[in-house]
Amino acid sequence: MNLRWRILGSIAMLGCVVMATDAIAQTRIDYGRITAVRQVDLQNQGAQAAGTLVGGALGVASGSGQSRSNRALRGIGGAAVGSRVAGAAGSSTGFEYTVLIGGTNTIRIVTEQAGLRVGDCVSVERGQFNNVRLAPDERCASAAASAPGRSEIAEADACDAAKQQLLTAATDADFDRAERRMRLLCGD
Repeated sequence: MNLRWRILGSIAMLGCVVMATDAIAQTRIDYGRITAVRQVDLQNQGAQAAGTLVGGALGVASGSGQSRSNRALRGIGGAAVGSRVAGAAGSSTGFEYTVLIGGTNTIRIVTEQAGLRVGDCVSVERGQFNNVRLAPDERCASAAASAPGRSEIAEADACDAAKQQLLTAATDADFDRAERRMRLLCGD
């Protein structure tokens, strides 16, 4: 009898996990007006960590045949230089948009997408990936009119799928094709 309850509990838990995963994967769309734009530096933490490791390893390797303290100092110096070089190479410029949703809530979204200005009506798509794109002014006219339709949700889901395809590209050709697709589906 105890085994039966464990199996039923496991099945119920699995069902909850499947429903939670499905809820997380859905895209939510809100419409609002941009109230502020700020230029920000985007840092790639993975590149900086890799630069630290590679720089440290090269520093230690350059001290081959030297004393332990010499190798340790070279390793620390190499890690510092590698971290700075990778940090400079791994950074890019992005934009932080503050968007007023429904006249009551504000959200901030950071993206590399440029060209949006204060006062623009935008759709903010939040799901597995976040996206912001221009929307018709009618969408921002009233809170009641801002509910997304099926076509907008389908567009947002297609954008999410294109971004996922870009992340999983295995070859250069796949990457190029996925990048073009993402630009078409996620742009204005």
